[in-house]
Amino acid sequence: MEPITCGLEIHQQLNTKKLFCECESLVQEKEPDFTIKRKLRAVVGESGEIDVSAAQQAMKGKTYTYECYDQNCCLIELDEEPPRNIRLEAVNAAIQAGKLLDARFVDEAQTMRKTVVDGSNTSGFQRTTLIAHNGKLLTKHGTVNIPTIIVEEDSARLIKEDSESTTFRLDRLGIPLLEISTGPDIHTPEQAQEVAEQLGLLLRSSPYAKRGLGTIRQDVNVSIPGGTRVEIKGAQDLKMLPKLIEVEASRQAKLLEIASTLKKKGVKDVLCQIHDLTIALKNTQSKILLNALTTGGAILGIKLSSFKGLLGLEVAPGKRLGTELSEHGKTAAGIGGLFHSDELPNYGITQQEVELVIKHLDIGTNDAFILVADKKEKAEKALYAVIARAQDALLGVPKEVRRANEDGTTTFLRRMPGAARMYPETDCLPISLTKELIDSVDVPELIEHKIGRYEKMGLAKDLAELCAKSDKTELFDEFVKSFKQLKPAYIAEVILTSERNIKRQFNIEINPSNEDYCELLLSVEHDKISKESVLDILKENKPINTVIHKYHVLSDSQLQIELKKIIDENKGKPYNALIGEAMKKLRGKASGQKIAEMLKRLTS
Repeated sequence: MEPITCGLEIHQQLNTKKLFCECESLVQEKEPDFTIKRKLRAVVGESGEIDVSAAQQAMKGKTYTYECYDQNCCLIELDEEPPRNIRLEAVNAAIQAGKLLDARFVDEAQTMRKTVVDGSNTSGFQRTTLIAHNGKLLTKHGTVNIPTIIVEEDSARLIKEDSESTTFRLDRLGIPLLEISTGPDIHTPEQAQEVAEQLGLLLRSSPYAKRGLGTIRQDVNVSIPGGTRVEIKGAQDLKMLPKLIEVEASRQAKLLEIASTLKKKGVKDVLCQIHDLTIALKNTQSKILLNALTTGGAILGIKLSSFKGLLGLEVAPGKRLGTELSEHGKTAAGIGGLFHSDELPNYGITQQEVELVIKHLDIGTNDAFILVADKKEKAEKALYAVIARAQDALLGVPKEVRRANEDGTTTFLRRMPGAARMYPETDCLPISLTKELIDSVDVPELIEHKIGRYEKMGLAKDLAELCAKSDKTELFDEFVKSFKQLKPAYIAEVILTSERNIKRQFNIEINPSNEDYCELLLSVEHDKISKESVLDILKENKPINTVIHKYHVLSDSQLQIELKKIIDENKGKPYNALIGEAMKKLRGKASGQKIAEMLKRLTS
């Protein structure tokens, strides 16, 4: 595999209210209470320039629909009111991370605006605040530098998208994110996975960290010698991270080979003229082309000199250079796709039609061509993007942001943004990070240390790890202090595995509150209920205080009466048979040990 250079950005949602308002950080699935629609445009930043990525996004001219909830979408999320000051708990979480990573804190934290015109923020920018820098993380493969520790607001949640519009939900917008970036100090896929796991555990050690699916996300930057930095967004599955890096390194190597081939062919520039082939192909048998024509569209084409055989070259599993050009066209104009000469005749386009295109575009023996069928304006916009991507093929690897796919490949999202995208936020007061403030923030216990502590309490390794990484870890610690007659391992089993066991055994989904668990364990400790009845009580799926009375254990005298009845009803049966009957009838009414001991006394 090619030598690689990697850097990571880890984003952890924080379990506080939103970063610049008093709305709850609550993601919801119910129908929205109201919607709004917006258009966004790119504007000049502090440097007087328009960011290249923002300009590209704005050119799409999309309409953005925002779905909102009365509960947690206020005027700040709607960009109708200035933000309030940054949430101090989020700053404290960043200070904790800074201490754990031995970072240097800035004297004054100034919130900045980062231009984002993809619709994911109603304001057209994301607020981001540098808290600390120049930290370090020790790994098995050496020290990894931590150049920045940042607090920023999460983006809106993508719901659906087409070529004309995109729908976002604003419940996630403004949730605090703690972002930790590494330097370009990672040189193997395995090291990248190790660093991501270490940073993930460090972030989740914070009492401010949200838990659950989607609350932590990884972005990875990859380059190889001769290539350039490519940012891959949304590497959710840590197990897939090495494959993502390997595939991207291979993709860059293939792109460099293509650039070398073009150079050997003497190609110095990509000069293309867009041709209208609608009349020439009006009698086409291709359903895709016919559909464009019958809906008032056009068939446009370009010649790519000396590109023959290159568009069909695989640059990643299932993806070719032609795919890369198509992704740029789709992103720029929302077209469904394109056809290139290396894959034709195909898709209903006959050899005769290919020859017609060759004639009209004056295609030579070493040339390639591309066709786009759509509304003429969209087709032209798409082809201009395709030409720009073909021009980049001469350089090798374009600087861009790509989205991670589940199979380890990536898809083009946008051009890499430049320095023009960042400028100060004038609506938020800076925060002085005084020594008093920094010293007042306690360093949390690391998850790896917590696992060791739980194992010493008697929890098996798997249970200790589950407990340390769970959102119930603080509840567990509290219960261990409160219920000293119960073994910590038993407490952990009840609060961490009961929901899963009931779902598996009875197909019932329960969601007990902390108060429910407290009352349940209190009753076990005081011998009001037996341990055997805990699952039966929970599977009723009702507040514990409304059902627990039905499961109160029998007094010794009541138990003796019940056991004598069982003995009388089963005269002559051996002890083993009697104990079976007793356990069946009295399960949950007394502990198994007490039933066995009393029955033995009564039958001896």
